[in-house]
Amino acid sequence: MKNLQNYKSSLVKASQNIDINVVEKIEKLIFNKIIQGKQIFTCGNGGAASVSNHFLCDFNKGIKLSSKNKLKPKVISLSNDIENILAISNDINFNQIFSFQLDNYCKPGDLLITFSCSGTSKNILDVIKYAKSKKLQTISFTGFASKKIKKITDINFDANIKNYGVSEDIFQSLMHMISQSIRLRFISKKNKKI
Repeated sequence: MKNLQNYKSSLVKASQNIDINVVEKIEKLIFNKIIQGKQIFTCGNGGAASVSNHFLCDFNKGIKLSSKNKLKPKVISLSNDIENILAISNDINFNQIFSFQLDNYCKPGDLLITFSCSGTSKNILDVIKYAKSKKLQTISFTGFASKKIKKITDINFDANIKNYGVSEDIFQSLMHMISQSIRLRFISKKNKKI
């Protein structure tokens, strides 16, 4: 019982500490990229990979349906293709599993969104650096960010909690908050040209 209560308390505290100003900046950037028809790439390892894949679903399907097909997000999860990931990892380098894929698709002005609890994963840092070299904008979601990832991304949201499970819960909640905010933003502008 105590362990369950401690987890609940940590999750509640992390939720209460969400900086809505940072989330709003992220939401605006994502919304603008969707309107501009830019591609949005997501990635993460482990549980963060599932958030990356879920992001694809909630945006590509959910926002498209909510806007009656007027908003068509172009989200690609670099964590979604296990066959490609294993081939790159085996034949090239595990640290390049995301950047190698990104090279096939990205164009200047696109957006990269990463999810990483520690913010120190070599494949995450590698893909951010690669994205910056190709003139993509970058957003990182972290649980307990290193100074390095904060320095190299355009916008960093840090949950400021050293618990992998709670960090991933916050990532998932933020993804839903942003997705639903964009849906409501569209609904409030439905009589205006987008």
